[in-house]
Amino acid sequence: MRLYAHSTDGSETDWQVLSDHLRNVSILAGSLADSFGARKWAEIAGLLHDLGKASIEYQKRVRGDPRKVDHSTAGAQHIARELKLGNLVAACIAGHHGGLPDGISEEDSCLLARLKKKGIPVLFDTSFLPPLNVSPGLLPPFKITEKTVGFKLALFTRMIFSCLVDADFLDTEKFLDTEKASWREGFPTIEELCTKFSEALERKLLDCEPTPINSHRSKILRSCIAKATHPPGVFSLTVPTGGGKTISSLAFALKHARRHGLQRIIYVIPYTSIIEQNADVFRGLLGEGSIVEHHSSFDAERRFIKGSEGDEEARRFELASENWDAPIIITTGVQFFESLFASKPSRCRKLHNLARSVIILDEAQMLPVRFLIPCVQAVQELAANYGTSIVLCTATQPALQKTEVFKLGLNCPIHEIVQDPAKLYETFRRVKTEYAGKLGLPDLSAIMKNNERVLCIVNTRREARELYELIANEEGSFHLSALMCPEHRTQKLKEIKSRLKDQKSCRLVSTRLIEAGVDIDFPMVLRAIAGIDSIAQAAGRCNREGKLDNPGRVIVYTLNGRNLPIDFRPPADSAQEIMLKHEDPLSLNAVDEYFRLLYWKYGDQLDGEQIIPRLQESWRDFLFPFRSVAEDFRIIRDLGEPLIVPFDNYSFELIHELRHAKFQGRILRRCQRYTVQIYPGQMRRMEEAGAVERIGGVYAVLRRESFEKFYWEDLGLNLDEPLTVDPASMII
Repeated sequence: MRLYAHSTDGSETDWQVLSDHLRNVSILAGSLADSFGARKWAEIAGLLHDLGKASIEYQKRVRGDPRKVDHSTAGAQHIARELKLGNLVAACIAGHHGGLPDGISEEDSCLLARLKKKGIPVLFDTSFLPPLNVSPGLLPPFKITEKTVGFKLALFTRMIFSCLVDADFLDTEKFLDTEKASWREGFPTIEELCTKFSEALERKLLDCEPTPINSHRSKILRSCIAKATHPPGVFSLTVPTGGGKTISSLAFALKHARRHGLQRIIYVIPYTSIIEQNADVFRGLLGEGSIVEHHSSFDAERRFIKGSEGDEEARRFELASENWDAPIIITTGVQFFESLFASKPSRCRKLHNLARSVIILDEAQMLPVRFLIPCVQAVQELAANYGTSIVLCTATQPALQKTEVFKLGLNCPIHEIVQDPAKLYETFRRVKTEYAGKLGLPDLSAIMKNNERVLCIVNTRREARELYELIANEEGSFHLSALMCPEHRTQKLKEIKSRLKDQKSCRLVSTRLIEAGVDIDFPMVLRAIAGIDSIAQAAGRCNREGKLDNPGRVIVYTLNGRNLPIDFRPPADSAQEIMLKHEDPLSLNAVDEYFRLLYWKYGDQLDGEQIIPRLQESWRDFLFPFRSVAEDFRIIRDLGEPLIVPFDNYSFELIHELRHAKFQGRILRRCQRYTVQIYPGQMRRMEEAGAVERIGGVYAVLRRESFEKFYWEDLGLNLDEPLTVDPASMII
């Protein structure tokens, strides 16, 4: 009997032979792992991943028998017997469809149970397989010390798993859909992008107004270009808001990648609003077809004009978001860090492409505190053993290096790209920050009414609505919060920016979503007490271009009569200590002291789910808790339920498609631009009021006939009991 891996609707002569598939996946997985010195490991995983298909049961299935067949356990058991560290590869093989399993659990799906499983399909003669030709003592391509072995081996396993599942997907795709496979081609090389960037930058510099600020931005840019020749490692780019770090960091990354033969540039950014803004800047310099955005708000089909060429471009970008096989990727911190601790094939598939890349952690101060230690350890491991350069890019560098207090901080040199960041801070200093103590909502509304252009940033959605209602009758009053869908917020921001540009009155009340990266400029900013990093971000919206005769005013206050949400208290308490101690709480010394104080207060909660100890405890049997760690490593929790809002004509089309589509995943991704997250109780009350339709019994959509009652032009979704804590303020 001839053994097949995949069948088609055609005759058996068109089917994929099993030995061809195993060989193809082995070779491709090995080439992917070559970037971090693990070719042999991935080759073994590829050669054995579908070994169970060489059984009579599976061959009946490939010929039409509907019964499911366990085709992954055979290869896992085989390699576990052959290698001392065989359990690492066994986990990859056992999980190449369902995901990396827990090593030991009460479930039959755990790796230990799979390795002991009896009665798996009996294999035919497997002489068609080439010999493994590996030493039983095969070791990973890095030094292992007992202190860190658990974390190192767990990440190494995920990287091998990534190579295996990506190779398996790609070979299967190439066999079943050659046209789809061809869409992946066509991205420019790093070398080509460097040439485009140099030409575009030269034009941009010629058009720049010769102001003092632009002169300093030019110096920062030159420092980034000069530092790019430094060998790969961990870097910091400490540039004040308005210093041009977006373009300067790209200049560093492109030249650094070209100089050291690195494969791609990955921007990790906290908010989708910044992603869209930065992506537009990069496209202006590098061209439309160079940047792949991987986040909830990106719609490739809407981005590119329909037609044969536009459709192919959209498909290329959607496919590249699956495995990040493109020269420049822009993604969120949630996507990046959760993928590093994931277990599902779809989330892990891209991980191998982090090796030998430049990773820019933009707004690095926003690393999730509850997972700070695992995130820092992952960053250090990528730099130490995967040839990756990391750039910590921010105006307020967190104190991430190892200290007596922060013992699991970065234990490696951090190379500052721009000389004398403290002097640079003073050069770009454009605001004076003061602490006003307790203020009530009437006090805040009075300040806003007495100033033509003022921004007030509050901590919760409820506060945003209540304050806005006090100033709503004033000319040029606006409200922004996550109760407005992203498309609505984008439109409001355009109107706000236009009024500011024309020097018209503009009074804006917003939650924290306005802070990071939104290019907006007010002469006065009011900020509810929060972490120093948040206050610094708020200050970045004040006198941004330095056009005022005097420094802009940033007034920090504690809202009288309101308790801070519990998650806000440690940063706010630490910030208050710093503000009472330092004349300028945003100076680099004050920021460094703030982070050290904050990390001391959090203590063990910097690894709230005990990820590092759990991995370390498992290393002796190489049975790691992959699945349970992935389930626990959730940066955003309790975000609520998504409600799709029929906000405009395009959203009407999407909802219509969602109602009638057989496969809804891609449509749901596009709907994210029109989604508001609300608590289950609030959703239930809206459903009881008949305002919500459940498409397919699952997807919640605000009915069009209920839109005017429940969705307001100035406030967004109108709920009787607004959320106490704004989930958008917690997004990384």
